[in-house]
Amino acid sequence: MATLNINGQDHTFDVPEDMPVLWVLRDVAGLTGTKFGCGAGLCGACTVHLDGEAVRSCQTAVGDAVGHKIATIETVGATPQGAAIQKAWLDLEVVQCGYCQSGQIMSAAALLKANPKPSDSDIDDAMSGNICRCGTYPRIRAAIKQASAA
Repeated sequence: MATLNINGQDHTFDVPEDMPVLWVLRDVAGLTGTKFGCGAGLCGACTVHLDGEAVRSCQTAVGDAVGHKIATIETVGATPQGAAIQKAWLDLEVVQCGYCQSGQIMSAAALLKANPKPSDSDIDDAMSGNICRCGTYPRIRAAIKQASAA
C-alpha cells in the first residue's frame, strides 16, 4: 500500500513500490492527461510536477513519490504559471496533434515558477527534454515568452 498526494489530495493505492507513477496516474487513478510516450524518460510526454519540479513519471517509482506532492496536467491551470501557459498555448495555437502538449505545458509551468522571466537559452534548456514530433518548438517558445510577460 502506498499513499500518494496527487493534485492536493491523498490517495492510497495497492500497487508495487517500483511501479512507475505514470501507470498509477493513468490506470489506477484514472488521470489520463499524463501521456505515455517512450517509457524511458526521453520524450517528456509523461511530465508531472513532483514538489513543483518537472519529472518524468514513467521513470519515477511510486516508492520515490511517497511523501511528495504530485501535480498533473489536470490541475496545472490552478497555478498562476499554469494558467498563463494554458492561455498562451491557446492564444498562439501551439497545439498541432496535441499528444506531447501536457508534458510540454508541465515543463513550461515548472520553468516559469522557477524563473518567471526566462531567456531563450533558459527556455531551450528547460524544454530540451520534451519532444514534439510536429515541430511546434517556435510556437512553444513564443507561448512561454507570452506567459512570462503576463
